This record gives sequence, C-alpha cells and structure tokens, in this order.
Amino acid sequence: MQERKPILVVGGTGKTGRRVAERLVALGLPVRIGSRSANPAFDWEDPSGWPAALDGAGAVYITYYPDLAAPGAPEAVRALVGQALKQGVRRLVLLSGRGEEEAQQAEQVLQESGADWTIVRASWFNQNFSESVLLEGVLAGEIVLPAEEIGEPFIDADDIADVVVAALTQDGHVGQLYEVTGPRLLTFAEATAEIARAIGRPVRYTRVPAQDFAAALAEQGSPADVTALLLYLFTTVLDGRNASLADGVQRALGRPPKDFADYARDTAASGAWAG
Repeated sequence: MQERKPILVVGGTGKTGRRVAERLVALGLPVRIGSRSANPAFDWEDPSGWPAALDGAGAVYITYYPDLAAPGAPEAVRALVGQALKQGVRRLVLLSGRGEEEAQQAEQVLQESGADWTIVRASWFNQNFSESVLLEGVLAGEIVLPAEEIGEPFIDADDIADVVVAALTQDGHVGQLYEVTGPRLLTFAEATAEIARAIGRPVRYTRVPAQDFAAALAEQGSPADVTALLLYLFTTVLDGRNASLADGVQRALGRPPKDFADYARDTAASGAWAG
C-alpha cells in the first residue's frame, strides 16, 4: 500500500490548528505540525524554512499569525501558496476572517492560484473567551472592550476544525468557500451573560471608548501593531457588517453549528474558567 503523504497544519498549536491535527491523527493520517518549535520549523517570518516544512506534503491547512487582517498577510499567503505549488502540493485549505478586507485579498490569492483550494471564512471564535484574549476578563469578572451592542454570530473552533478536516480529507470541497457562523447573533454583553450563567458567578461586560481601550493596552505593554490590530478587530470589523448568519457548517457537514450556550456550558464543565 502506498504511503500516505503528511498533511501540513500551519499554526498546528493554535486554536483551530490543534483541533485539526488531533482529528487527523484520530483518522490515522500522518500530520506535520507547522510551528516555530516543530522540526522542520515553520515561521511566517522566515520563508527559508518553508520548503522543508512542505517537502512531501499532500495537503496544507493555512492559518496566518497573528491574523489575516495584519499588514503583509496577503503577500505572505501568496508566497506560501506559490511555494506549495512549486513543490507539487495542490490541496490547500485557508482559514479566513469574515468582514476583513485583507483576509478577502488572501482568499483571492488562493482562488487565482490554480490550487485545489477550499476557504473557511469564520466569524469570531467562541474560544476567544476561554483560550485567548478574553479569558483574563472572564476570570477577573469583567470583560472590557470597545465593541458596540452589535450582534456577532460566534462560531465554535470545533466546528471550524470539522469543516477543515472534511475539506482536507474528503471529496466535494474543492473550490468551495464556506462562510461559517454560529446559529444566532449575540452581542458581547449577551455572550458575557451566557458565560456568567454557565459558571454561576458574575461576569459583566463594560464598553469603553476605543481610545481608552488603546491606552489601557499601551499601559500593559502591548506593542503598537498589536494594539492597532485589536482596535481594528473590535471596532471596524464589529461595525455590523457581520451581523448575519451563514450556512457554511451546514453545507460542509450536513449538520447545524454549535450554539454559544452549549459552548459556555461545556467550557464551564471543563474547568477552564475555574481560576
């Protein structure tokens, strides 16, 4: 039997990459983690290491760090896609961001590349409240953001991973753009209230002006580029452009996406918010 080629998971230790890698391993498929600590290493800032990471791969899951909205992201994706095709790796799945101009530029790079592409365009992750930037606020009992009272269809990282794995391993997903959202719109205040109910203790949401949010980040030592990216994500991208539901999970998997309340209940039971 012919040896199966490994699947390169760029960002394989991140929120979606880790889940994708775990699912691929459970399917008995060879996986290569694309991270700076892996061997061979993958670093977005060091293209000289990309050929080794791509060598012999059969497919690639592409996530860009820190975010496709960051300056230079489309150009970096273009370079990686070109290198992959040069080495004969044609099946490429890109994690994109909903409502982000730069992310759509990266999508266009993939669509025009000639690769066997699939795009998973995601809304805000549920897991940002438990595995990322908002965890500290939940533990402290207050989430402080400049986000207005506009609904966001939060998507679960497990649903994203399931869609990605289907695109990497099954027929019928090439040339598809799956816009994935949760099943309902929630403001950040409403999402915070769902979390408070799930953990049985108060967590409040406080909206602050964007300049105050930026000043607080700077006081905490946040680099200027990171602060600018967060401001963009919490203000411009959350201006109402994404206040609608999409059917990407249903189209890719034939089932509905996970509801935020179920995420909050499961995460509370896991102890992630027990600190």
